[in-house]
Amino acid sequence: MTDETSTDKAADGERIAKVLARAGVASRRDAEKMITEGRVKVGGTTLTTPAFKVPPGAVIEVDGKVVGVAEPTRLWRYHKPPGLVTSHRDEKGRLTVFDSLPPGMPRVISIGRLDLTSEGLLLLTNDGALARRLELPETGWLRRYRVRFFGSVAQAELDKLKNGITADGVRYGPIEAVLERSNGQNAWAAVALREGKNREVRKVFEHLGLKVSRLIRIAYGPFQLGDLQDGEVAEVTGKVLKEQLGLARNPNREEVYASRHPKPAKPLLPPPAGGDRARSAQRGARKAPPRDTPPSGLRPSSPHLPPPRGGSAPKGRRGPLAEGERGRGEQPKPPPRKGR
Repeated sequence: MTDETSTDKAADGERIAKVLARAGVASRRDAEKMITEGRVKVGGTTLTTPAFKVPPGAVIEVDGKVVGVAEPTRLWRYHKPPGLVTSHRDEKGRLTVFDSLPPGMPRVISIGRLDLTSEGLLLLTNDGALARRLELPETGWLRRYRVRFFGSVAQAELDKLKNGITADGVRYGPIEAVLERSNGQNAWAAVALREGKNREVRKVFEHLGLKVSRLIRIAYGPFQLGDLQDGEVAEVTGKVLKEQLGLARNPNREEVYASRHPKPAKPLLPPPAGGDRARSAQRGARKAPPRDTPPSGLRPSSPHLPPPRGGSAPKGRRGPLAEGERGRGEQPKPPPRKGR
């Protein structure tokens, strides 16, 4: 196969970083880094650029292991204890979050990060595209923390953070901080922000002359830490995933999902415009036989039809009464009296 033919096929595929992200190997940014490190092969050839487009059916390897097809999107809540690195590989050989996950967990990546000494809620997913989407500042999800710090500060000074602050040449967006309690030089504050830049809370507090000694993330968007214990993992149900994220699957798998979950056929009759009463009438019209069709297929003029019961007029009858019949409410006439 010539290089020209190979290039034409590659032009029809997707970028390698996107494919790896959808397969849950890594986020796009980390996948690009893995490619530049020479850890990714396609068809037995080591890639040197993240711009490569994967031909359909190509075999992809990362660190010598074949990458499988993308699975349905899943999401987990994880209570990260302090002392773990939020990375798949650590150059210093420190224990990572992914080394500490329970057995049986698939390969996952984190949504955002928590530094070495921070703890609390960390979201994990097998879908790199979803991770990137939820990490972007445009998503605007609120991150909430409880912060213990050394130092003294007034609430009025913390209120100024609502307008944003520049610390060490870096501009940080609005931060809401509320003092919860103080005991001497130790104090607790509730902090909420949307950007989540690297070590943002610690750097902003240091700019105010405060030393953070404990940082616990208790919420990321609609997902809460709740009562998860250190190192515990809980998967988010598909129903909640759909309600909170607007999807219960990776949007790139729409065709597969549609083939497995066909839409129900449309009703043959359009819904009536008259509301419940009209719908009831329509259902009755489908069930009841026509009024002019007597039971058992007998014709109205058939001699086998039984005669009318009693002397009262049939319901709805109009016109003069036959001999011997009386109208509703009339009293019977007394028999004529015999003459003496």
